[in-house]
Amino acid sequence: TQRQTLDNCTVFVCFIILQSDYHFEYTDCDVLGSRWRVAIPNKPETCTGLPDPVKGTHCTFSCNEGEFLDMRTQECQKCVAGTYSLGTGVAFDEWDTLPIGFVSHGISMNFGDTHTNCSNSTWIPKGDYIASNTDECTSTLSYAVSLKKPGSVAFQYFYPDNHMFFEFYVQNDQCQSTDSQRRWMKISESDWDYHFVQLNSGNNVLYWRTTGFSLAANTAKPVLLKNIAISGVSYTSECFHCKPGTYSDKPGAARCVPCPANSYSNKGATACQPCEADKYSGTGSGTCLQRPPCTTTDYFYTHTPCDSSGQTQLMYKWIEPKICSESVEGAVQLPASGEMMACPPCNPGFFSNNTSTCEPCPHGFYSNGTECSECPAGMEPVVGFEYKWWNKMPSNMRSSVFSSEYRSMERSTGWEVAGDYIYTTPSNQDSDYMMLTLTVPGYSLPHSLSEENERVQLSRITFVFETKCTADCKLYFMAGQSEWSNIVESWSGSMGKQSYSYLIKSNNTVSFTWGFQRTGIFSTKNEYSSDYAKIYSVHLTNVIGGVASECRQCALAAVGSESACVPCPPGHYMLNGTGVCKSCPSNTIIRPEQAIGKQACIPCGPNTYSNEGRSACMSDCTLALHHKGEMLNYDFFPLANVTSFQSSPRFTSKGLQYFHHFNVALCGNRALASCVENVTESKRDVKGDICQSTVVPSEVRGQSVVSSQPFNIGDTLIGVTTDVKFDDISSLDGNFLVESELPDVIFYYRSRETTQACKNGRSASIRLRCDPTVTLKNHVSLPSNCSEGTCDGCSFHFLWRSQYACPLCSERNYKEIVSACIQGIQRTTYVWQQPLRCTGGVSLPPQKISACVTLDFWLKFGVSIGTVAALLLITISCYFWKRTRKLQYKYSRLMMTAGDKECELPAADSCAIMEGEDAEDDLIYLSKKSFFTKIKSFSRERTSDGFDSVPLKSSAAQEMEMN
Repeated sequence: TQRQTLDNCTVFVCFIILQSDYHFEYTDCDVLGSRWRVAIPNKPETCTGLPDPVKGTHCTFSCNEGEFLDMRTQECQKCVAGTYSLGTGVAFDEWDTLPIGFVSHGISMNFGDTHTNCSNSTWIPKGDYIASNTDECTSTLSYAVSLKKPGSVAFQYFYPDNHMFFEFYVQNDQCQSTDSQRRWMKISESDWDYHFVQLNSGNNVLYWRTTGFSLAANTAKPVLLKNIAISGVSYTSECFHCKPGTYSDKPGAARCVPCPANSYSNKGATACQPCEADKYSGTGSGTCLQRPPCTTTDYFYTHTPCDSSGQTQLMYKWIEPKICSESVEGAVQLPASGEMMACPPCNPGFFSNNTSTCEPCPHGFYSNGTECSECPAGMEPVVGFEYKWWNKMPSNMRSSVFSSEYRSMERSTGWEVAGDYIYTTPSNQDSDYMMLTLTVPGYSLPHSLSEENERVQLSRITFVFETKCTADCKLYFMAGQSEWSNIVESWSGSMGKQSYSYLIKSNNTVSFTWGFQRTGIFSTKNEYSSDYAKIYSVHLTNVIGGVASECRQCALAAVGSESACVPCPPGHYMLNGTGVCKSCPSNTIIRPEQAIGKQACIPCGPNTYSNEGRSACMSDCTLALHHKGEMLNYDFFPLANVTSFQSSPRFTSKGLQYFHHFNVALCGNRALASCVENVTESKRDVKGDICQSTVVPSEVRGQSVVSSQPFNIGDTLIGVTTDVKFDDISSLDGNFLVESELPDVIFYYRSRETTQACKNGRSASIRLRCDPTVTLKNHVSLPSNCSEGTCDGCSFHFLWRSQYACPLCSERNYKEIVSACIQGIQRTTYVWQQPLRCTGGVSLPPQKISACVTLDFWLKFGVSIGTVAALLLITISCYFWKRTRKLQYKYSRLMMTAGDKECELPAADSCAIMEGEDAEDDLIYLSKKSFFTKIKSFSRERTSDGFDSVPLKSSAAQEMEMN
């Protein structure tokens, strides 16, 4: 009621509160699990006349499937026909628009100066499902729900492309994520997959997150979600109407049933209505469509199995489900079937029995398709599958069709047999994928090959194909563990008849799929139905449970067992026509195929040796080479372990940052390098000497580093040399300029995996350069003009700088330095010559200490020797001075004698000193006088006029002396 005052009169106006004006809700639960039921007005202005709160049901109360909680009576009631209920959960199966509570947004990425707007990279509702983004932006679909008790979330998803990163995780009240190991979703094998996760009570936020990542021109295929169901809510107060195309005809339904083909239903239907005669619909359709007139692309031809007379019928069939009408004007009729044709022969390894069916030959037998023959002595069957006649679909092959949105169809006539080949049939839409899958149980190597060698190929698949296209058709070849496996190779446009081979190295590769798409543009028109792909033959070797098309020679046992076949010992080959083993020359390996003839022995490259099994050439990490008259010895053992490095950051067109990650196992008896794909649960692992994978850093993903697209660069070491070109591999000498006189040591590798772009396989060269300043072991750089390590995608080149790439040090690398003599001690020190261009090897000799004589001693010794020499010189001078004085005396006497007779010299008996004169002279000058007295007398001998006074002795004086 409402009270109003008008002209001093009081008027009471009454309003009746209807049940439609309000609804009931429960309050939050208290610590005891209790709650109250309160009425909530539907209009804010209505605030009076509402029912009083009453005590509600316990918080743990819930209803069963097909029931809902009637809030007025607080009792569970069954849903009426045309509706359904999950009881304690909610379901989302209609995706015309984004349901309330779901949030989708793209994460903008900023890398340096690159800014990418990802606001439009969201999940897009598609009616029956929701599709993810397909670009490099990270798109997240989230939903928050509060559970009153532990529950679960379940959904269906289709995830066909490993170029798309897809993860699902849950965060609780504390923003703690679920187990990170389970968050990565596995690739869908063929159809929609089911995923189930337990949820804890409380608030939960569900996240579906995707990031497209395709370096090729093709866009990654989106991830699809549908039928999301969440349980654990305390109650549901209403039932959900069945969506169009489904119905429930009984009360208490937990789910709705899809309408069959050629019928439809509206929302909340209790039954489906049939389409009119000139209309059609698929399963679970909400409308009927007008049937188009039939054309030649609405049927295909095939062959019936052979009859007892060896005949087969040519049959024409409508493509199922048939949607065209034959009664419409201009429609074509189905051609008459029944034309008899001769059956093609059986495939190799099979024979035709009395019922005209092809049966496999028994073990140890082989055939060319007619009759089985036993392998002779010294031979073994070549086991595998070889399909070259297509009278019926092989039992291990399956055909299917997927629409452009990857929704499974009811038809399975994607490929049909046609005698000489198997081909793609017309499809409902040109963007459909025509899938042909070959599944094998595994592989078994023949006795002639070493099962212990991990490098030998397990198997090889070879197929001959042809495509004819008027649009942008594409043929995919995929290999792996499921139908939607890793794309090995693809071909675009029309391709002439050609052959392709793929090596299988892992037992995990058990599924091979050919997928043909006429155009990548979605359209309801069939403009390119005449485009086709044909496969003429498929040959797969070494398959468990396979048949033999031929026998090969193998080694005979030395004694007995005439028909037994044993492998040749390692390093032996078989002589043609004899089955006798003969040893290969030293340092050679045996081809992975059957070793027949001496040509099976392959010599190892320079500076390599064969392993024990003679299956691969190895390097023991040592090298000795002559360089400019010197012997250089290398030891690369510190570089032998598997080393990882990566390219500089790269960005896709959308700005997603990624790296090329490389793993290298250089030399020695070491483990092979491994590159793993960790996006999906398949965890594909590629092993070899050098492998590459694409890595997206953790800051983009928010959780961990993502690795994808691994492939092998080199699995065979073919040589170690200093030559810049070896076996048609050039190491791009111009990109790695020489920096010293020491040569670079180059390791050359090859990979036997062939692709369309690399028909001869991939190759790699690792150039080791001596750089004593580098202490890191993984200092590897890429060519300046090929930042991805390769310029053509086939030949890879790397420069590895390291101190361990230097030759071992020797005596020529150091010199000695002799110190001065200090206190009688002299030190000899040895130092390395600079710049140092060696490592390891010999060590510097220890310092030498030796006794020596100091400078003071030599100075004293020199003074002493000088003094002695001076005395000796004075003595010698005195002696010669004395001799000179004697000659002067004789000359004076001679002159005096000559003065008696003018102009006439006295005749002398002899010019020599007369006999007895020496004694006289001695008597005169060597009288008993001291040395100083003689010197004094000598000073008086010279007169004041400068002439010498010569004492002359008369005869009287002589006589007096004699007396």
